[in-house]
Amino acid sequence: MLNTMSQVNNPLHGKTLESILVELHEYYGWEQLALHIPVNCFKQDPSIKSSLAFFRKTEWARKKVEALYLEMIQHKS
Repeated sequence: MLNTMSQVNNPLHGKTLESILVELHEYYGWEQLALHIPVNCFKQDPSIKSSLAFFRKTEWARKKVEALYLEMIQHKS
């Protein structure tokens, strides 16, 4: 129960990596995403599919995506 309570205020709770990437792409576009997080899946022939494959395997990069998402939703509110 304690774990459930701590997730209530977590803006990432219930969000899939795909939905996070889609929202980031809609907000920033590929070019700006590549400036924020300079990885090849954002720089060269970017797509949600290639990004998902990369970020699912690469924890340090996924953490950067999650941090950028949190920053984005903070700016939107």
